[in-house]
Amino acid sequence: MIANLRPAIVSMALFSLLLGLAYSLGVTGLAQALFPAQAGGSLIRNASGEVVGSRWIGQNFKDEAYLRPRPSAAGKDGYDAAGSSGSNLGPLNEDLAARIKADAEALRAESPAPIPVDAVTTSGSGLDPHVSPANAARQVARIAAARKAQPNEVLAVIAANTEGSTFGLLGEPRVNVLAVNLALDARWPRAQR
Repeated sequence: MIANLRPAIVSMALFSLLLGLAYSLGVTGLAQALFPAQAGGSLIRNASGEVVGSRWIGQNFKDEAYLRPRPSAAGKDGYDAAGSSGSNLGPLNEDLAARIKADAEALRAESPAPIPVDAVTTSGSGLDPHVSPANAARQVARIAAARKAQPNEVLAVIAANTEGSTFGLLGEPRVNVLAVNLALDARWPRAQR
């Protein structure tokens, strides 16, 4: 029996070290060497060098002077990276319908412009850092008024931060909310709160 157990234990220990430790360290080291920014979380820093977010993790902006992201179902208050997930509410769920209706009414009170679907629906992870160009354009008047800027100037900042489809064919054009908000602050600085 010992003769049969020994090769099994040695094999398990060897493969655990090889695949569990050596492979993980190798891939991590390779990623750090070849793609240091991405491996480090694609962090975005402000003008003074402070980390203000990640290029790939959405965060909430409620101030009138900022581009607002799409709704989030991640965590109790949304945008909780530790609770990343969708709501798992189906299209016939009454809670989901009530939330979407309330969000749509608030958006209609802000502007009579058509409401893009991503302005009232959450992403699968609840942490999508992007909005559609239509969603961003819908917010231009509010941002311009809050910043005392011309709408076409705000639209130019948004256009400069609009990304096209990946490789020209994958996905839709999108606007990174944090990048736009940092560009807005750079163009029209606001007092720290």
